[in-house]
Amino acid sequence: MQTIFTDLTISMSDFKKNPAKVLREAGQKPVAVLNHNKPAFYMVDPQMFELLIEQLADNQLMPLLQARMAQRANAVEVNIDEI
Repeated sequence: MQTIFTDLTISMSDFKKNPAKVLREAGQKPVAVLNHNKPAFYMVDPQMFELLIEQLADNQLMPLLQARMAQRANAVEVNIDEI
């Protein structure tokens, strides 16, 4: 059995009838669109998508940040005006 990560679901057939209505009625909650009772995709509003992308970027940058912070002892101080 596949996990569904939202309380709101709709069949693909019903979704196709009026996707704008589904988005409007969902508000800011994600909707799982089901194909044969399995999630085909999740529909989210633009604000939620933007937040997810920002969090993904932050998670991808964290290891780089930690690696650079670990190398901080090797850093050389410079004056930007002297460059």
